[in-house]
Amino acid sequence: MITSKTISNGILRALLTLTLCGLVLFFFYQIQSVLIYLVVSFILTLIGNPILDFFKKRLKFKHIFATIATLFIFILIIFGFIMMFVPLILSQGQNLSLLNTAEIEKNIVQLINQITVFLDNHQIDSAQVLKEANITSKINFNFIPNFLNTILGTISSLGVGLGSVLFITFFFLKDRLMFILGIKKLIPNSHEDQILNSLEKINHLLSRYFIGLLLQLFIVFLLYLIVLFIFGVPNALVIAFLCAVLNIIPYIGPLIASFLAAILTMLSNLGSDFQSEILPTTIYVLIGFWIVQIIDNNLSQPIIFSKSVSSHPLEIFLVILIAGFLFGILGMIVAVPLYTIIKVMGKEFFPENKIIILLTKDI
Repeated sequence: MITSKTISNGILRALLTLTLCGLVLFFFYQIQSVLIYLVVSFILTLIGNPILDFFKKRLKFKHIFATIATLFIFILIIFGFIMMFVPLILSQGQNLSLLNTAEIEKNIVQLINQITVFLDNHQIDSAQVLKEANITSKINFNFIPNFLNTILGTISSLGVGLGSVLFITFFFLKDRLMFILGIKKLIPNSHEDQILNSLEKINHLLSRYFIGLLLQLFIVFLLYLIVLFIFGVPNALVIAFLCAVLNIIPYIGPLIASFLAAILTMLSNLGSDFQSEILPTTIYVLIGFWIVQIIDNNLSQPIIFSKSVSSHPLEIFLVILIAGFLFGILGMIVAVPLYTIIKVMGKEFFPENKIIILLTKDI
């Protein structure tokens, strides 16, 4: 029989549970920087594992020396990245007026006026439409400078936490066997083999995935750079780099990159004749970017991702699409790694399921 005491105890337990959950979430919020360092270190560890194994198996390095060599490669890459891009973005970003919202608003207003004149010369009465729409007041001119400042801020934040990330990564690589043994002690004996097999496969597949992602971004960066160099666009390195970073967002990222490339190409050529120089160059750049995206979407991306996570390109596309509808851009970014983890766990724990068998036949 339910009594008032039972009800009050249930309410009290529910309140205590909610309070505890709230405190845990608040604690995680307070240490979010540490969690980010751990996630970045984990990703670097996944990327570094094949390099570590190469040093150990092919070059016969001892484990500690292989770990140091792997970490040294990361340091060289990070240092080279900083030396190459940060001064370039800072100096050329100022040339593009990306850090000055008032200046970029002035430039875009000037650009819109040039477009209006061009359309009027072709018997298209757009001036009145643009004035009535008051388009300049509706454009968020903070988008481009904020985007660049976000990247620079991220680089600065990583600079502050770089020592922590490298320190954590070193021990993740050096003591990975110790971590595996520690996890082994925590998991139930009845599922020990399944969980350990899952962790091994997940580690292998995610290592391949993140290496494949870096390779894909590098290929896209080179292709964007070639397009911009062909058409003589100023600040080609900065524009190619920013647009390549956007490719981390599947499918939507390249569209944003095309828009950003068009805007930056026009801003880089301000002062030139709109009809004979700015417009043709922008159209050529957009066509070049679309060709790069066709190559990436139909060749490099499906090959790299399908091979790295052992999934069919259509399967990956549907997973990213569903994740995008459910969780937005963040869902699209993490869709493939999470789907890979779910597939591996499904194969280990439900090996007789027909759907699991069909989806995991290549794992």
